Amino acid sequence: MSLYDKLFPPKVYTLPNGKQVAKKRSRAPLWTILIIAFCVLSIRITGFDMSVLVKRGNQFWVILGQMFPPETAYLPNIWEPIFDTIKMSLLGSFIGSVLCIPFAMLASTNVCKSRVVVFLMRLMFSIVRTLPTLVTALIATFIFGLGTIAGTTAIAVFSFSYIGKILYEEIETVDMGAFEAMEAMGATKTQAFFSAIIPQVLPSYLSNSLYNFEGNVRYAAILGYVGAGGIGLILNEQLGWRRYANVGMILIVLFITVFIIETVSRYLRKKLV
Repeated sequence: MSLYDKLFPPKVYTLPNGKQVAKKRSRAPLWTILIIAFCVLSIRITGFDMSVLVKRGNQFWVILGQMFPPETAYLPNIWEPIFDTIKMSLLGSFIGSVLCIPFAMLASTNVCKSRVVVFLMRLMFSIVRTLPTLVTALIATFIFGLGTIAGTTAIAVFSFSYIGKILYEEIETVDMGAFEAMEAMGATKTQAFFSAIIPQVLPSYLSNSLYNFEGNVRYAAILGYVGAGGIGLILNEQLGWRRYANVGMILIVLFITVFIIETVSRYLRKKLV
């Protein structure tokens, strides 16, 4: 019997036939205590002060009030950066989603029988997925210079790891009958993969790729903070100059753009299901 069961003994019920059944106590109190303890520890480590939040929290509404009404005269300066954001999100999502296919195939245990290869592929996906997009964009700016190519590279790297993980997990759930039949007829693993497995995972793959793209449009908005181009560049610039009316106009255009892309993407994903 564990210490928890000793402190909180199980409740015993007596059945009509005379037998006794013990029902274990819920472990919810234990988990609640642990969560509270970790929260207290986090507050002590981070130095979080609720009084500062209460005193200074109203400044959020002050800044928000300065953003509206937005400066409509700044609108012509937004079109090119917002289109750059869409272009690098679309291109980066496409490149990453396509490049991950062969690696996802090698990371699937039902396609690749080598445990070493499967382990290495999954390890690669895990390592790449842990890289923050901002860090990847910063590294890309050192390599390619400032501009949208750095943002496109960062989005492609993120899409590669994100779609790749989802794809190899989906591949492992497919019916392998057609794949094994094609291999028995002399087809290579690659030929059997594209003929027998891709058709089964294609709808969900396209749906996840569309979802990834719409998310990347939002993420791309902050890549300008490290010089990766797009609307984030002018957003950072206007915030630095404290031209909040211009920031308000940028945010409205960004919101409308993301809303349109999400609506179209949602419609297409429903068609694919």
